[in-house]
Amino acid sequence: MSEIILTVAVLAALAVGVGIGYFLRKQVAQARANSVESKAEKMMTEAKQKAQEFLLGTKEKGLKLIDDAKREANDRRSEIGQLQKRLEQRENMFDQKLMDFEDSKTRLQEKVEEVQAVKQKVDQMHDEAVEKLQEVAGLSSEKAKEELLELVEEQSKEELYGRILKLEREGTESFEKKAREIVIDVIQRCASNHASETTSTAIALPSDEMKGRIIGKDGRNIKTIEKITGCELIIDDTPDMLLISGFSPIRRRVCQLALEKLIKDGRIQPARIEEFIEEAKRELSLDIKRAGEESLYKLGITGLDPKMVSIVGRLKYRTSYGQNILNHSIEVAQLSALIAEELGADATLAKKAGFFHDIGKAVDQETQGSHPEIGQTILKKFGFGEEVQDAAGHHHDDKPSLLITQIVKAADAISGSRVGARRDTYEQYVARLEELEQTAGDFPGIEKVYAIQAGREVRIFVKPEVIDDYEAYNLAKDIARKIENELQYPGEIRVSVIRETRVIEYAK
Repeated sequence: MSEIILTVAVLAALAVGVGIGYFLRKQVAQARANSVESKAEKMMTEAKQKAQEFLLGTKEKGLKLIDDAKREANDRRSEIGQLQKRLEQRENMFDQKLMDFEDSKTRLQEKVEEVQAVKQKVDQMHDEAVEKLQEVAGLSSEKAKEELLELVEEQSKEELYGRILKLEREGTESFEKKAREIVIDVIQRCASNHASETTSTAIALPSDEMKGRIIGKDGRNIKTIEKITGCELIIDDTPDMLLISGFSPIRRRVCQLALEKLIKDGRIQPARIEEFIEEAKRELSLDIKRAGEESLYKLGITGLDPKMVSIVGRLKYRTSYGQNILNHSIEVAQLSALIAEELGADATLAKKAGFFHDIGKAVDQETQGSHPEIGQTILKKFGFGEEVQDAAGHHHDDKPSLLITQIVKAADAISGSRVGARRDTYEQYVARLEELEQTAGDFPGIEKVYAIQAGREVRIFVKPEVIDDYEAYNLAKDIARKIENELQYPGEIRVSVIRETRVIEYAK
């Protein structure tokens, strides 16, 4: 029984403890809840105050912005009103000016009509006056004008002639003097040796017995040589010598080398002849290449194609009027460089253009066309500049367009006109003089024509009763122009027209 009571007591105590714990826990939880609610309420109150303050501030700013916008709108309306008033004033002013302009235009048109009416009246009066003058003078206006011009021309012919001479003299004396100084200085600074070459080459023989061996049995040796080389062997009574005749210097050189080898070898027969001629061609090919390289090295021209170097070397065996073209080209290159230096032009370019100006003569005997055209084509093929091409193609033109070509033309004339540089045969010389005299004598009023100074001057005597001084001046120009267009000649030709009147009377 006591155990039951004890158990009940324990359970009762336990229930009381649980109740007390629950009560205490509830009180603590309620206290905490009251504390959080109070904080939240406080925070809500503060937030509402801040929001109210923010709204009040925003409202004040908005009212201020609205007031500012209204004020600015009023100012804009005022400005627009003022601008509109100004525009209206300007429109009124423009309308007034337009009306004034229309009035002025109307008055001006009336004045123009009045002037035209007066002009027509003046023209009518002028025509009537001209008709009256023509009736009085018995001449039309065109006829009177022609007679007046003829009279003025006749009276002022001598004065006009003197004026032309004076202007030309004043305009050319200074240039001629400067050009003469440049040419003289260039010639003095570039002195070259000249040796006229012919169309034959002499071969020294060890004895006259060698002539028979060269001819061979029934002439077979000499026929073989002439057939393969294209040259003619001249064997005459001249002791210990024979001549190789041929138009091509290259063929003559091949024949010369082959004959020298045959004479040295002593065994002269068709088989040996062919062998030595082939060997001579190989040696000549090397000599041509070496000549091209030496000439280019001498002038400082580098970077050329080997084929171009060989073409240059061929000029060593090309002549014109007896002048070696390779030596002539080197001289023209040096002269062109000196002239370019005096004129302030590109001396290096002038030297190159001068050297290659006659490059077409290296192959003109095997190629159709003139050597300027061939030369220009060759230079274009090997990529030379346009100025160098133009110098090769137009150095014989009367008035080349490029300065470099004009320099090369002058240098070419200097080189070709040196004393001893070129030569003519007697027949060519006589034919050239006769052609020059005939060309100059084809004009009317000429009495006599004489070509003097080896064809470098032509003197024309005119009939004084047919040709006056002014016409003599024009005649000299016409003759010079005709000679330039129809004849080919080295250097220049001086044309002198002489008009003189002789009166002879005897005192008895």
